[in-house]
Amino acid sequence: MRTIAEINEKINRKRAVVLTVEELKAKIAEVGVNKVAKEVDVITTGTFEPMESSGAIINLGHTDPPIKIRRCWLDGVPTYTGFGAVDLYLGASCAVEDTEGEEIRERGGGHVIEDLIAGKPIQVRAQGQVTDCYPRATFETTITRDTINQFYLFNPRNVYQNFIVGVNGGDRPLFTYLGSLQPRLGNAVYSNPGAISPLLNDPDLQLVGIGTRIFLGGGIGYIAWEGTQHFPLQKRLPNRTPIGPAATLALIGDAKQMDAHWVRGCYFKHYGPSLMLGVGIPLPVLNEEVVARCAVEDKDLVAPVVDFSIPRRVRPTFGLVSYAQLKSGRITIDGRKVRVAPLASMFFSRQISQELKQWIAAGKFTLTEPVAAIPMERSFLPQDRWTEF
Repeated sequence: MRTIAEINEKINRKRAVVLTVEELKAKIAEVGVNKVAKEVDVITTGTFEPMESSGAIINLGHTDPPIKIRRCWLDGVPTYTGFGAVDLYLGASCAVEDTEGEEIRERGGGHVIEDLIAGKPIQVRAQGQVTDCYPRATFETTITRDTINQFYLFNPRNVYQNFIVGVNGGDRPLFTYLGSLQPRLGNAVYSNPGAISPLLNDPDLQLVGIGTRIFLGGGIGYIAWEGTQHFPLQKRLPNRTPIGPAATLALIGDAKQMDAHWVRGCYFKHYGPSLMLGVGIPLPVLNEEVVARCAVEDKDLVAPVVDFSIPRRVRPTFGLVSYAQLKSGRITIDGRKVRVAPLASMFFSRQISQELKQWIAAGKFTLTEPVAAIPMERSFLPQDRWTEF
């Protein structure tokens, strides 16, 4: 029906018809897939959820005399320095090494990234490897996003296509990457926003690929590669959506253009720091099948309920539940009602879809043709050979 070039022409003339994925689903219920496919050019999706496999590449700029940094801390958070002399990688889930005070202990790389994006000053402390061309041994200063060269997010694993529901069947509280899980099935936590989530509306990744332009942290980003732990061979329902964690994406974007409203450091009690990140992906309506895939509803999507009290890589499950059940606030496990809460913000996820819609409708954001497809044949390889020491 359409090409991306034709859609971009309409975007540039501010004549493109753009709907959020929620608006699209409502429109489909009203007039049907065929009519919607003829009328709509772009569908916007969004999610705002914890994405701890994220981080920032930072180039400080050279000092005088020069230093070859081999250890460095930003506001007490250690960075990886095994690149060039003043290149750093700041991981979102890396914890501060200064453990004095509860507030300090709960700070990590995600908080430093948020503060840099917000324009706040960050303390730098560095130790160098002294060489003939890099004679300086130590360096301390204060930086902001405007006093460093490059500052961009490069996130190895974001936007899980689906995820799990965490519960605790044991007899003590557990503190996990899903937050606190109360004993004896006291609560359940899930992290995917369900039917409004980007990749659940493009289950076979036919509309996204390497080079796809996206909304990332309030700025423009791109899909750089498949994400780590990318597992598109996950079992799927007849509607092609996976029944558990499946595809992931590696994302990249200029953090100097981002907004701290959409990039927020967070902390999970007794687990560690992380990053709440907003991602929006536009889906071009190239044909009727695109709209049919996006008609999927929460009742048509499922996630496995996983018991974290079993300390193994493969944990037992209590079966599958639909996102409609999860969003009701209660699910039934072994005949008992268990309260449920999301980690993803449904409110912010919807806002991202709306903001991306406004960018496209105003002609400020055009679509890109992927330069390569995301592989759909990746297996998930565990480390099952243990060496005892």
